[in-house]
Amino acid sequence: MTDSRTATNDRVVLADIGGTNARFALMDRGKIGPVQHLRVADFPGKDGVSDALAAFLSSERSAEPPARAVFGVAGPIQNNRVAFTNSDWVVDGAELGKRFGLPCVKLLNDFEALGWSLPALEAADLLALGNQQPLQGAPRLVIGPGTGFGAAGLFLQGPEPVVVVTEAGHATLPATSDREAEVIAELRRRMGHVSIEHVLSGSGIENLYHALAAVDGASVPGRDAAAITKAALDGSCATSRATLDMFCSLLGNVAGNLTLTFCAWGGVFIAGGIVPRFAAHLAATEFRTKFESKGRYEVYLRKVPTSIVMTPDISFIGLKAYAEAAGSATDPRHS
Repeated sequence: MTDSRTATNDRVVLADIGGTNARFALMDRGKIGPVQHLRVADFPGKDGVSDALAAFLSSERSAEPPARAVFGVAGPIQNNRVAFTNSDWVVDGAELGKRFGLPCVKLLNDFEALGWSLPALEAADLLALGNQQPLQGAPRLVIGPGTGFGAAGLFLQGPEPVVVVTEAGHATLPATSDREAEVIAELRRRMGHVSIEHVLSGSGIENLYHALAAVDGASVPGRDAAAITKAALDGSCATSRATLDMFCSLLGNVAGNLTLTFCAWGGVFIAGGIVPRFAAHLAATEFRTKFESKGRYEVYLRKVPTSIVMTPDISFIGLKAYAEAAGSATDPRHS
């Protein structure tokens, strides 16, 4: 993707690193170059990120080296370092800076990067799930099932945006019906604590499929998340269809809970690589019903817009926005 909505003078390596894929791009004078997609599995070991970054930089034929880097990473960051929960990679900003001669490598949570992208999103980037209008100036929420489940809130009060990151994916998954409770009980029997991302993620779709089959006493073939989704959409498997429908209902419930947590009357944005694959189906499920069904606060949630982010690699807009807001490599936010 390319974007030139604002400008900056230095060259910055931008990266969006998840448990399955690592994406790199170079920002030069405010323009984001082509995004290169690499598979995490192709660069094994805890130092795989260094090898992936080296592969990306070797493909960039430019005499002028980058001045700094901003990475969005899918995991909890401590002291500008993260050990991934869904891969063997360890990303250490200081170590990467030393190896590649970068004065600064700043790590952001991947959903922090998505939060920074929200002010720049346009109607063409989104599929609206209804015609509600946002409350101007109110907090916004971005969530997303992917390899895991992420969530962040954007607050626009003050001179600069503030993005609050969470580890909401590891919170306990709630049930709102007897059937959901049965399925969660089956998952609890298999894995103990049942977190949100144990269901609302790629592997979570598979967990949900097998739990539903067990609850219903159904015999089903082994399928990965993509095959379950395909069988649900083409109507060839009732368990797959029930899986996708329950996934959408649970997503609506969790989205509503997080909206109340953040008072996100400015809107909810569903990002990540999973939901856009069945966006039309999500719109036809109980997603909005579960989103709004919060007792006395239903009247408030009916007014909150929900949208699916359809533009790929939109996190790079957020990484760019952060890099420009942070300014030069000597800015204290890069420490």
